[in-house]
Amino acid sequence: MSNGSRAVRVVIADDHPMYRYGLAAALGSSGDVEVVAEAANGDDLLAAVDRTAPDVVVTDLAMPGLDGTAATRALLARHRALGVLVLTMHEGDQALFGALRSGARGYLLKDTDSAEIVRGVLTVAAGDAVYGGAVARRIVDFFTGAHRDYAAKVFPGLTEREREVLDLVALGCGNHQIAGRLFLSEKTVRNHVSSILYKLQVSDRAAAVARARDAGMGDGGRALKEGGTTGVDG
Repeated sequence: MSNGSRAVRVVIADDHPMYRYGLAAALGSSGDVEVVAEAANGDDLLAAVDRTAPDVVVTDLAMPGLDGTAATRALLARHRALGVLVLTMHEGDQALFGALRSGARGYLLKDTDSAEIVRGVLTVAAGDAVYGGAVARRIVDFFTGAHRDYAAKVFPGLTEREREVLDLVALGCGNHQIAGRLFLSEKTVRNHVSSILYKLQVSDRAAAVARARDAGMGDGGRALKEGGTTGVDG
């Protein structure tokens, strides 16, 4: 840490005490990071952040009670400037895009070495985004065509046309706009939307939008495309 600069204040959330201990030691030994609190679940994480006002949260996803994705969403609703770095074993696309859609600015896997985790914390604290190499490749694949295959895996019960309609619904388009973009009648679009609601077993359009955006469609995908930069090569 350079003279006169303040250490980045961090709260760690993970339900494995020994992992928290090792991570706190690694971060603290860097000289650039101060671990100000630890939490074993999402509810404790919210309380710790309210109490200590950190710069960055480093959180796992799978925790008892409130999970990391839900905790991130709640934290950023209350502390908009907070940086959230996900550090997890979960490599799946649904976990990745759900976390980033919730507002996390970084996503690293737990096999990342400690020096890269420290750099990730500092990158997120500076307001930038950081993804491990394997994660970054997934994001690039998503925006170079693999997103259609991904949407088919996440929503296998929908037809290709219904997934196209759902993507535009998640983007915020009304039926008239969707009809114009897909060269369909508004009645056909309404029928597709009704079918989507039935197949997803949701009660209204807003619930369908939430499901789609958690899967990286619509605004969620656009936010990743516009805001994601690779700060760590995993």
